Amino acid sequence: MRREGKQEKAEREKRRKEREESTTAPSPGPPHASARPRPAPSLWQRRGRGGAAQPRALGAAGMSQATYNTIWTKAQKDLDTQLQTEREQSLQLEKDRVKAFRMLAASYIRYLQIFHRLEDAHDHLIHQQKRAAIQQVLDGVIGRVLEVKKEMVEMENSEFHFIDNIIEDLKLLPEDTEVPIPKYFVKENLEVLQQREKTLDEILLNAGLETQKPVKAMTLEEAIKMIQVAERARQGRRRALFMKQIYSQEKRKRQTKLQEQTGPNPDDAASCIQKVWRGYIQRKKTEKMREEEMIFLGMSLPPHFRALHSPSEMHARQEDALRGEVQERQEEEFIKDKLRETEGLDIRETLQDQIGQCFIECRHIIGRFPDYPAKEAGGSMAIFSQKTPEQVAAELAAEREMALQKKSQKEKKEKGEKGKEKEKGRKTQKTGKKEEDEGWKMAPSNFLPILEEGNSQYRVWQNRDEGRDFLQDHDPELIKAEKREEVEEEIRVQVDELMQQKLENLKLAVDGEKSSKKKKGRKSEKKKKTGKKKIPELEEDLTPDRTIDSLYRELVEKGVLIKAKPVNLSNYVGEYSYLGTTLRQVDVEPMPSLADIRQLVTLYGILPLGSQTVHEKAPLVKALLLAGPTGVGKKMLVHAICTETGANLFNLSPSNIAGKYPGKNGLQMMLHMVLKVAKQLQPSVVWIGDTEKTFYKTVPKAEEQMNPKRLEKILPKFLKALKAEDRVLLVGTSNRPFDAKIKPFCKVYQKIILIPRPDYASRFVLWKHTITQHGGEITKLLSISCLAKLSDGFTQGRIVQTVQAVLSELRLLQMSRKPLHTAEFLTLLASQDPVYNEEEEMFKAWYAKTPLGRARSKALAMSEKAGKGKGKKK
Repeated sequence: MRREGKQEKAEREKRRKEREESTTAPSPGPPHASARPRPAPSLWQRRGRGGAAQPRALGAAGMSQATYNTIWTKAQKDLDTQLQTEREQSLQLEKDRVKAFRMLAASYIRYLQIFHRLEDAHDHLIHQQKRAAIQQVLDGVIGRVLEVKKEMVEMENSEFHFIDNIIEDLKLLPEDTEVPIPKYFVKENLEVLQQREKTLDEILLNAGLETQKPVKAMTLEEAIKMIQVAERARQGRRRALFMKQIYSQEKRKRQTKLQEQTGPNPDDAASCIQKVWRGYIQRKKTEKMREEEMIFLGMSLPPHFRALHSPSEMHARQEDALRGEVQERQEEEFIKDKLRETEGLDIRETLQDQIGQCFIECRHIIGRFPDYPAKEAGGSMAIFSQKTPEQVAAELAAEREMALQKKSQKEKKEKGEKGKEKEKGRKTQKTGKKEEDEGWKMAPSNFLPILEEGNSQYRVWQNRDEGRDFLQDHDPELIKAEKREEVEEEIRVQVDELMQQKLENLKLAVDGEKSSKKKKGRKSEKKKKTGKKKIPELEEDLTPDRTIDSLYRELVEKGVLIKAKPVNLSNYVGEYSYLGTTLRQVDVEPMPSLADIRQLVTLYGILPLGSQTVHEKAPLVKALLLAGPTGVGKKMLVHAICTETGANLFNLSPSNIAGKYPGKNGLQMMLHMVLKVAKQLQPSVVWIGDTEKTFYKTVPKAEEQMNPKRLEKILPKFLKALKAEDRVLLVGTSNRPFDAKIKPFCKVYQKIILIPRPDYASRFVLWKHTITQHGGEITKLLSISCLAKLSDGFTQGRIVQTVQAVLSELRLLQMSRKPLHTAEFLTLLASQDPVYNEEEEMFKAWYAKTPLGRARSKALAMSEKAGKGKGKKK
């Protein structure tokens, strides 16, 4: 047995060596090794040689860049046409309110389409200078969307607009009206956000508020037992494999003996080969059919797309994009330093010559040297603000004359103002009525100059040929033009100090004048001492000696600053409402869909917080209220706002701040710290859960110790302290808003979003999404339409709880043998509490008492009266 085994091994080894020799034998061809065709280097080899991939690897990337360049071009063309139509509309008055609203809705949808294209181009283009130009236009478009939305709300007196008929006329899908969230909100500050998250985790761990996952420790006996079990199992597997080899050898010997005695049967050999070959061919056919079916259903990508979108290629592109960003930042600083070295001396000399010439010309015209402008006025920039010395002298003379005339005109103005105010009051009453009769006109925009400037920047890139620019490198001339202004500003500050001293010396030498700096300083000091202004409570710095890091740490340790859950707004699943316009035509006020809620949260919460330019110039929203029954996803939306913008989350819910910072001074200190940290580390979200408790009509006895009304009087002061440049948003959530006093409640919360229970379409999508997300498989035995129909009245939270309860770990393991049934979900859903019609009517009645609800009901009543009046006349 052993000898035979050794012989077989030797024969096998001999055959293997022969095979290797046959494969490595040199092919007939040129004798020199250098003449042999070398294999093409792989992507990673090319990347290793020159750092970045060569044009062959970047062919697909170049094609994608061209695609997104065309998307940018199309967006700019659409923007030009939209701005042109708006200019025409601003000159005309529209008397018909229905037509005016259709015009507004159409422009809103067009701006959203432009927004989609610009965001897509900005996200995928690599060229940093192009991305900067697109970002400027993108901010302008976002601001314009918010301005048009404000006009739509004022016209309809409603936050929700049902424009499905306009979408149908424009031949668009509801998905085209979805408000996108720019990815640069988080991408630009990714390193800062990651560092902040790490420090937050460290503080929570040190404070004992968050514990690490416990590592299960085992005893010595348990460890020895586990090693013994694993070793015995290994020995058993090795013994079984050894016995199998012996059995197969014996079987092979028996077969060879039989063949030697009887001889080989050709039919058996043929049938064996046929069986193997047919099985192989059928498996290949089945795999191909299955792949074609999956491609047809859209469940998998075609082969050519798969090659483009492979994980390695995508990873390589991401690395290239990040590397390009870092390189350009370093290149910008390098170009700036080079400009300072090469052109710095020339700029300094020209500035000194110009300022000196201006001094001499002014003295020649006026008769004395002018005063040097202060830093606050811009320094020497004020002298060269496109004015000649004659114009400067004329302005100085005019200022003197105006100063003399002011005294004589003061008395006349004071007497005339009282009479004018009375006349104005009468005129405004008349003009207000006239404006209502005249009709609607497009309001002026704060973002049109930004859009015009963006168009001018686009013209720089419009006619450039970038067919061979595979690396999408920066343009150094454009960077020089930008950085030259910065260098000039830096040098101008130094020149101002020198020339100011030179001017004082000239005045002393020629005119014999002395500088009046000290006297002015004394006067200003006296003014400061006499004129003390009262600083508001929350704007006064109560912690001047403390750093932001110490305040941040204290708020985290006290549980006021909490960690936001990583939830995207796209996870808030809901379908568009297709019957809104039809119901309004039949005088039935439709309930908003979950897609409308998602849009409003994006418009009022995410977009202003994400961009500083948008927040400063767009209609300012300081406070937002999310009201609705339990389980509609109010807290989830708060966390989604923080995730999409990278905002800090401060929890000022009555239950959270109970017993913390007691007393009036403690409360003031807490809000001051929150405001200071929120402004410094903006964007920030200040969340008040169960906010109706802050404005209770009567506090229940069970909650008297908690003192839920602590923030009632100080919240308006908190909102007053927020300016347009502060990206801080107050968000309140409430499931019983009708328990609060309506007037102070609506004074604090500028925007109110009423979240309803989901409709049939949203429930259908939600059931399907939740089951698949939790690992379930939808089969014929599971009817999603039946679940959506029978779950009418249940909120999203109840549906998610039901799915989580059904799809346990054990049930997921049994799914291959026992598919999911509809009855499994219905039995558990029946134990949940639904939203009854009475509760829904209470929410509707409360919303009708809000300022916007009252305005809506008044407008509907006026339109009904107008309709009845016309009917009577007819």
